[in-house]
Amino acid sequence: MAEILITTPADAREVYRHKQLRQALYDAGEVVMEDVLINLHGDDHRQRRRLENRLFRRDTFYEYEREMFPEIIQETVDPYIEKGGAELVDFGHQLMMNLAALTAGVDRPLGTYEETSRLYDYLTTFIEGATLAFHTGDVEAKRQEVQEKLEAFDREFLEPGIILREEMLKRFEKGEIEEEELPRDVLLVLLRNQDKVPMNRESLRREIAFYLLAGAHTSATALTRVIHNIFKWLEKHPEDEERAYSDKVFLQKATHETIRLQPSSPTSARWANEDVELTSGIKISKGDKVIIDLETVNRDKASFGDDAEDFNPKRELPQGVQPWGLSFGQGMHACIGQDLAAGLVFDTDSTEEDHLFGLVPVAVQTLFLNGCSPDPDNPPEMDDSTTRPYFGKYPVVFKRET
Repeated sequence: MAEILITTPADAREVYRHKQLRQALYDAGEVVMEDVLINLHGDDHRQRRRLENRLFRRDTFYEYEREMFPEIIQETVDPYIEKGGAELVDFGHQLMMNLAALTAGVDRPLGTYEETSRLYDYLTTFIEGATLAFHTGDVEAKRQEVQEKLEAFDREFLEPGIILREEMLKRFEKGEIEEEELPRDVLLVLLRNQDKVPMNRESLRREIAFYLLAGAHTSATALTRVIHNIFKWLEKHPEDEERAYSDKVFLQKATHETIRLQPSSPTSARWANEDVELTSGIKISKGDKVIIDLETVNRDKASFGDDAEDFNPKRELPQGVQPWGLSFGQGMHACIGQDLAAGLVFDTDSTEEDHLFGLVPVAVQTLFLNGCSPDPDNPPEMDDSTTRPYFGKYPVVFKRET
């Protein structure tokens, strides 16, 4: 077995799209990720992706962004506005967890702070489980802890959600409720289609936990990084300060630029199921591990210009170049929540009234509208529990009236 490093956009796109190269990034995190959508391959992946795509449509995202998410965002941020500050890493995960729970189908019937705190505790453990390969402590002890938390999560949140949705489906079949009254979430979709894509309880548990952690963790990580990058940009470009408060397109471009430079995972990985030769001549043998260096691929000067290494939310791009690079992947494993998280590219046919901006840009704007700025007395710190470049703490203050 050899490791093949991919550093060009053309090779990366071909690797992403090749059907004989399967996901390899989460092998150590099987306790959470064993058979979730992102780890499936071939027909199994195709069937589940086709099923879940029914929920991840743009009309659903418009409904989320305009009708459901604004209230949740404001409810989450209001207590911190009252306090005058927040620790952005925890706040971001709480906010994105609230939104990811809605999408995944994780109900919180009590609506209490204690209930939300317990769900947040589960979430942080699931994140550690998915990234066990980068854990700096006792990996086996952490794996056992994750399994126990999965089972506890099932008892407290998943089981009641399943019972509720199965009862609603029975009522729908009897004509007692309309289609519009059914929840629009992953859990409902999976339960409704067990005859087409059957899943045992452990697989269902992992899939819902995966959607909770993927929706919350990647978006929360992006949120903190976008805010940080805008702070640094405004230090050098104070003339753009008002744009951070009033220009949604500027904030979305800042989000896309951040995701390009700092993807949720700095690498992507594939196992070769058979011998493969790329168009460029790179030869991959069966059993080889292919590593896509996203941080290098996404800084390609031919695609992003001579300043490709720099954060520039005003960047103009050639036709056909995605502003986030290849951070969302391509092909069969392209991120299913890409449009939900980052929206669509704003073009000449777009207007602010009908454009899908994405969850992260909307959350970023909410924070800036409330005067978010760095805490001068508490600088940010990196997370030393993982080898990945995550912020551990990022204190901010709120100074401006809404």
